[in-house]
Amino acid sequence: MATPAHCIYCFESLYSSLQGSEPPILRVIEKLWEQYNMAKLEGEQYDEREDDEDGPNEMETDGESDLTEDPPPPTSLRAPTINRLIAPSPSSGSSSSTPSLVSTSSSSRDLASASSKSSSNSSFFSFGRSTRSLRPPPRSAEDDRPLFVTWNTVSRSGNRTLRGCIGTFEAQELSEGLRSYALTSAFDDSRFPPIAKRELPSLEVGVTLLTDFEPAPTPLSWDLGTHGLRISFTYHSRRYGATYLPFVPIDQGWTKEETLISLMRKAGWIGRKEEWRKVGDLKVVRYQGRKVSVGYEEWREWRDWCDGTDAC
Repeated sequence: MATPAHCIYCFESLYSSLQGSEPPILRVIEKLWEQYNMAKLEGEQYDEREDDEDGPNEMETDGESDLTEDPPPPTSLRAPTINRLIAPSPSSGSSSSTPSLVSTSSSSRDLASASSKSSSNSSFFSFGRSTRSLRPPPRSAEDDRPLFVTWNTVSRSGNRTLRGCIGTFEAQELSEGLRSYALTSAFDDSRFPPIAKRELPSLEVGVTLLTDFEPAPTPLSWDLGTHGLRISFTYHSRRYGATYLPFVPIDQGWTKEETLISLMRKAGWIGRKEEWRKVGDLKVVRYQGRKVSVGYEEWREWRDWCDGTDAC
C-alpha cells in the first residue's frame, strides 16, 4: 500500500531534479517520516498537558506564587539534515532530461534557502556509523509493485487540476520506480508542459501502488471506488487499450457504464456511445490500489523539520 513517505520521496525527487542536486534515498526518508510523526505526536501531547495546566493556581496565597518550574518541553527527535539524505552520485551523471531552473516566486516560501543547505558533494555515506540506526532491513522482491504517480495543481479555493499522471503495470523496485515516474509524470506527460520550479507551491502528488490484477468476467463486473480498469479491444482492425485508476470515476462522478465508455474514448474509440457493447474482443482487467496524496505544505513542513534538526 502507498504511504505518505512515498509521496514525500516523489516531492524530494522532483525538487532535487529541478535543483540539479543528487536524488534522495527512499529508505532513509521512510525512517525520517516515521520519526517526524513521532516528534509531532510528542509535541501535541505536550501541548495538551500545557492546556490542562493553564488557569489560576488555587494554591497561591498572599501574593506568593508557586516557584516550581514547568517541566521542559520534550526533546525533538534528532535526524540528519536534508542535505545528507541524498544518494551517492552515479558514475553516469545526472539525467539529461532535467529542465533549466526557473526563478522562485515569493509565494514559494524561500525555497532557495532550503537548497542553500544542499551540497553536490554530500552523500548518504558521509554519515558513517551514525546512520546505521536509519537503515531498514534489506528490500525484498515482494516489495516491487506496479505504480502510478499523479501530480495535481491545487488552487487557493482547493480545486484540483490534473498536471501529469504516468505509471507502469510492470512491477518496479519502489525506490527506482517512484523516482522515475515522479519525474516522468512531471516532465514527460505529453498532455502538459513540463512542471517548472515556480509551480511547486501549488502542487500535490499522489502515489498509487497496484495490486490484485484479475480478468473481469464481464465488462461491468467491477466496483466503483475499489477497482481500476485496464481495457483492450479491436476496432477497425486495430488494437486499442487504456487504463483508469480506481479514483478516477469517483472524482468525475461517473457511473460504471460512463466510466467504461470514457475509457474506450481515451483509448481511441470514436463510435457511438450506445454501441460500446458491439465493440469486438473487449477485455477488461480489474485491479486495486488506493491513492495516497501529500500537498506542498505538508512536504514543506517535513522538510523544514529535517533542516531544523542537528545532523547525526
